Amino acid sequence: MVGFRNAEVPPTAAVKFVGAGAAACIADLLTFPLDTAKVRLQVQGEACIPEAMGGKAPAVKYRGVFGTIITMVRTEGLLSLYSGLAAGLQRQMSFASVRIGLYDSVKHFYTKGSDHAGIGSRLLAGCTTGGLAVAIAQPTDVVKVRFQAQARSKGGTRRYCGTIDAYKTIAKEEGMRGLWKGMSPNIARNAIVNCTELVTYDFIKDFLLMSTPMSDNLPCHFVSAFGAGLCTTVIASPVDVVKTRYVNSAPGQYSGALSCAGAMISNEGPLAFYKGFMPSFLRLGSWNVVMFVTYEQLKRALMAANHSCTTLL
Repeated sequence: MVGFRNAEVPPTAAVKFVGAGAAACIADLLTFPLDTAKVRLQVQGEACIPEAMGGKAPAVKYRGVFGTIITMVRTEGLLSLYSGLAAGLQRQMSFASVRIGLYDSVKHFYTKGSDHAGIGSRLLAGCTTGGLAVAIAQPTDVVKVRFQAQARSKGGTRRYCGTIDAYKTIAKEEGMRGLWKGMSPNIARNAIVNCTELVTYDFIKDFLLMSTPMSDNLPCHFVSAFGAGLCTTVIASPVDVVKTRYVNSAPGQYSGALSCAGAMISNEGPLAFYKGFMPSFLRLGSWNVVMFVTYEQLKRALMAANHSCTTLL
C-alpha cells in the first residue's frame, strides 16, 4: 500500500481536508454501534427521557458495552445500532474535515510557517479548528444524538421519521436555535477532544520517530492513534456526558449545560460523568486507530494519484 512507506511529497491542505473527512466516515462506519451504546449509557438515569416529545421512554436497563448492544438488538432490532448513521456521516464530512484536515494549516499559521511547533501553538490550533468545526456541524451532531438516544420497541412510535424530518421537526418545534442546542458544551468538549487527540497523536508520533527505530509508517501510526484515543477518553468523558445529556434533553428540562451538570451531581453523583466510559474508550480508541491510519494512507494515495496525473499531463 502507498502509506506503508514514508511520504515523499508533503500533502496539500486540500488533500488533508478531503482525506480527513473520508477517513472519519470510514471510522464511523466501523465503530458506530459502540458510539450508539455509549450514548445510551450516558443518557441512562435521566429523570425524564422524552419519547416522541410526549412522555417517558420505557425504562430499559443497560449494563456494560456489549450488554447494551445485545439489549438493543433484542428489543429494537439490529438496525437500532446504526440509528442516526446518516447524520453521523454528514457530521464527519463537515466536522472532521475542518478540525483534523485544517489542523496542520492552522498550526503553521500560528508558528508563521515554522516546522517546529511548540505545545502552545499546537493547543491553540486544536482549539481553533475544534471550535470552528462545532460552529459549522452542530446541527448534524444534535440530530445524530437524538436518533441514537431514542429507545423504541417494535411497532412503537418514533420521534423522527428520518434525518431530513429530524432537521425540519427540530427547527419547527424548537426554532433554529434548537439545531445549535448544546453548542457551548460541545465547543468545550471538542476543544478538549481536538487538543488532546491531535496534540497527543502529534507528540507520540514525533517521539516514536525521534527516539525509536520506528519510521513514519503503519506501526507508528497505530501506536500513536491508540495512545491518543486513551488520553482523549480520560480527559473528555465528563464534558462528553454533559453534552450528550443536554443535547438529548426536552425543551426546558435544563436551563443550560451547567444546570445539566448540577442535576447529574445531585441525582446520580460524580461518577455519572464517567457513564459509558468503556464504550467511549472502545469507540474512541478504535475510531482513532481506524481514522488516523486511514487518513495517513489516503493522504499518500491522493498525493501519489495527483503526482501521476501531473506527470501524464
